[in-house]
Amino acid sequence: MSNETKNENDERVEAGGADVPVRFDTKIAVLLRDDLETWQRLNVTAFLVSGLGTVLPEVVGEPYQDADGTPYLPMFRQPVLVFEGGKEAVTAAHERAVRRGLPTAVFTSDLFGTGHDRANRAAVAAVGKDQLDLVGIAVHGPRNSVDKVLKGTRMHR
Repeated sequence: MSNETKNENDERVEAGGADVPVRFDTKIAVLLRDDLETWQRLNVTAFLVSGLGTVLPEVVGEPYQDADGTPYLPMFRQPVLVFEGGKEAVTAAHERAVRRGLPTAVFTSDLFGTGHDRANRAAVAAVGKDQLDLVGIAVHGPRNSVDKVLKGTRMHR
């Protein structure tokens, strides 16, 4: 790679001084149930992706800084793709993600009625994985594995 620099999951490749798009080896995806209100979709997405950066530091880039030197928090190094599907599709995707051992975050309908982290964890802990009333999941892993987990869903509209 004479004129190129590339890290395994780097967000860009410099080739001859120009940035060219990179296809990431991994995928970050959120799958939301299609019957959620708009505010719920946004809230669930934010909660779900918050878990990924804490256990997968490699998905988080460097901190940002503007031209004035004001520092900002780092964000994911790659896009987060958001999908939607019916209740059955979310349940099936969850089962496939767990079976494949992919890092997965869950948000259940019970969490809309809780007000803090301890209550959230207790609500999830009270229900077996096959009985969770899932409204969303987030998953990270190799592209082809995540694609197989999301089979039967569509990009969020």
